[in-house]
Amino acid sequence: MRIDTRLAERLKKINPSSTLAITAKAKKLRAEGRDIVSFAAGEPDFDTPDFIKEATIEAIKSGFTKYTPTTGIQDLKQLISNKFSIDNGLTYSPNQIVVSCGAKHSIFNTLFALVDKDEEVLIPSPYWVSYPEMVNLCEAKPIFIKTSAKNNFKISPLDLEKHINQKTKLLILNSPSNPCGSVYSRKELKEIAEVCTAKKVFVLSDEIYEKLIYDGLTHVSIASLSKEIYELTITVNGLSKSHAMTGWRIGYLGAPADIAEAIGRIQDHSTSNPTSVSQKAAVAALGTKNDFPGEIRSEFQKRRDRAIERLSKMPKIKPILPQGAFYIFCDISKTKLDSLTFSSRLLEEEGVSLIPGGAFGRDDYVRISFATNIEQIDKGMDRIESWLNKL
Repeated sequence: MRIDTRLAERLKKINPSSTLAITAKAKKLRAEGRDIVSFAAGEPDFDTPDFIKEATIEAIKSGFTKYTPTTGIQDLKQLISNKFSIDNGLTYSPNQIVVSCGAKHSIFNTLFALVDKDEEVLIPSPYWVSYPEMVNLCEAKPIFIKTSAKNNFKISPLDLEKHINQKTKLLILNSPSNPCGSVYSRKELKEIAEVCTAKKVFVLSDEIYEKLIYDGLTHVSIASLSKEIYELTITVNGLSKSHAMTGWRIGYLGAPADIAEAIGRIQDHSTSNPTSVSQKAAVAALGTKNDFPGEIRSEFQKRRDRAIERLSKMPKIKPILPQGAFYIFCDISKTKLDSLTFSSRLLEEEGVSLIPGGAFGRDDYVRISFATNIEQIDKGMDRIESWLNKL
């Protein structure tokens, strides 16, 4: 047997992460004693709140360490149902909710449940790096809708209609978005919803950054806009960003009952239940009136404003003001460098790590995370400015 025939055919379409080289180099330089400022993080730098940790310790001590129902324990699903109702104007009963091992798991399960081989999934570009790879794993076809900084990297109804055909099954919508921080308004979402309902296109609405929106803007869930779009939408969220719980691996989704049931069956035969004690942590997070998400949002806005202030004064780079999440997408086209070269040289020469935009479908951009403290932001910005002045 030839080596290249040992693996499944579907894996030929899965690309290795283009950021691995940067990440590996940053780790190597740190190990050698270099002072590296990281603007690469895709997670809050805050610690998980103590009240969540304490609830988890109590769950461990009380022996809550066995299997749970596949789609999550009932008290957690009820709290998620309440959260959807209060925060999003959405009515999902507990049997319409599936708790999974992170929002990424929820997204994969949704695609696996809905998308057949050779069907098309629409993905606005720039995009989170895992969306197209998940579509490829489902043996479907990712179709990219290119967006522009002129419209804050958001698709229009006309953009959407142009890309829909008989093979189109689903649109992935991410608001606030990674890597751009774009936030869709109610009007924009209503127009998109009208196209999707007319064309019978499902919507996977990734709302993981919902709690991190700035400048007084309001998050809107597309599924809340009409009965018709509700029946076509799977709403995905989680606790990783809102409660600094990235490693706890708790995500969830709300969906029409038949879709939620199908996703539950997939989970029955893949991971089974999400971690028992992490579910108890999630119960604590969602069952308290503690406003931890609001506290970190205020801090993130201060960091965003400082980073934008610094970047806006630098030559050869143009930051796009994010309305949400904790990333700044920066146009580097004036440097004449591709994003991987830009990122590699900045790391090697100045000790600053960030993510090449090529990973998100735009090789003329880089992504800067401001999920670090003001002191580190200033240090990193000093280095970037010095380096750009020497280019």
